[in-house]
Amino acid sequence: MILLDNINKTFVTPGGKFQAISSASLEVDQGDIYGIIGFSGAGKSTLLRTINLLEKPDSGSVIVDGEDLTLLTKKQLLKKRMSMGMIFQNYNLIGNRTVFDNVSFPLEIAGVSKSERRKKIRECLEIVGLSDKADHYPVTLSGGQKQRVAIARTMVTQPKILLCDEPTSALDPQTTESILAFLKELNEKSGITIVIVTHEMEVIKSICNKVSVMENGHVVEKFQLKDPNFVPQTRITKFLFNNEIEVRREGEGVFVG
Repeated sequence: MILLDNINKTFVTPGGKFQAISSASLEVDQGDIYGIIGFSGAGKSTLLRTINLLEKPDSGSVIVDGEDLTLLTKKQLLKKRMSMGMIFQNYNLIGNRTVFDNVSFPLEIAGVSKSERRKKIRECLEIVGLSDKADHYPVTLSGGQKQRVAIARTMVTQPKILLCDEPTSALDPQTTESILAFLKELNEKSGITIVIVTHEMEVIKSICNKVSVMENGHVVEKFQLKDPNFVPQTRITKFLFNNEIEVRREGEGVFVG
């Protein structure tokens, strides 16, 4: 489904060159909820954005459904991106558009007819539980509702892949739980493949089946969350797991994977 092979990405900054991604590889199968975890500056978001080539790697292959996106023409890439939705932590809603019109935006760009747009938008707003907010503006919505609008706007084009860049980092714990539950339900019902970037083990534990851990631009460890034989090998993975254990000991018991 998604294969990132030996990805490298360098940015030029006022202070010189910065190697954001170094020889990173990962493989995501259809139907996975794949987590990429690490601390700020680890390269998580940059790696995520190479999947749809919002960030073009300096070298390496980005293969989606058997096609290397780095070899596509601009027109071919735009078409391919229609099968990949993206959700950001800051929602990116258009303030002077209603909820209905925000969800409509990608369909307008794709040239979908007005009658077909209405049908698809109503379906998506019903799925995310916001049918009654169609005529509201973003400023009147809660953080969780805004994120649901963002999800509806992404899902209205019926993508096969959903890329999520810290989608819950701006939300309170209760709303985070709700959004994660919704993403998991979406995956189970539609079979959509989800790749989610986060710095929180709790998010990973809630919905992911596979995980890559990043540190300083490198993928340092990969594992399946439900593997009973998994033992963290790297310093950062041990820290993430141990930190989760300490949190759980104070609350509802020890997390054992």
